[in-house]
Amino acid sequence: MDRTQKEELVASFNDAFSEATLVVVTSQSGLTVAQSTELRQEMRQAGASFKVTKNRLTRLALEGTKFAYLSDLFKGPTAIAYSDDPVAAARIAVKFAEGNDKFQILGGGLSEQALDVSGVTALAKLPSLDELRGKLVGMIQTPATRIAGVTQAPAGQLARVLAARAEQGEAA
Repeated sequence: MDRTQKEELVASFNDAFSEATLVVVTSQSGLTVAQSTELRQEMRQAGASFKVTKNRLTRLALEGTKFAYLSDLFKGPTAIAYSDDPVAAARIAVKFAEGNDKFQILGGGLSEQALDVSGVTALAKLPSLDELRGKLVGMIQTPATRIAGVTQAPAGQLARVLAARAEQGEAA
């Protein structure tokens, strides 16, 4: 890799760190190509990215970003998972780490907050942003449905009373 390629890699990582909400730093020593490919595909489907990194270049890319505090984690064979969704990358990484002992989570960051392994695991257990939005819309719609039912009930009762009176008048 020549100097211009390294500069381009650092710039692309810097852009990725600037736009990401979550970064998870992992150790992936001993993963096969098939396992790495599977992990990348799962990340991509969840809207996240996974890249094996060169530690020195990644530390350079971290400088000046909100994730600069992560530079101490880049020792040995490392890789990063990052996403705009604050849960997606953590969820996939934790799920993959549970099924593969050669893949370990070293830590991560959620915006300006550093996360240890237990923090990343706790974050992975949270519902995604879309799930939270769905629950919120459901909670908002439920009272509206009840209000509509309550306001329509007196009108329905009045209609039934009038229909009963009309039936009584016809019977007489």
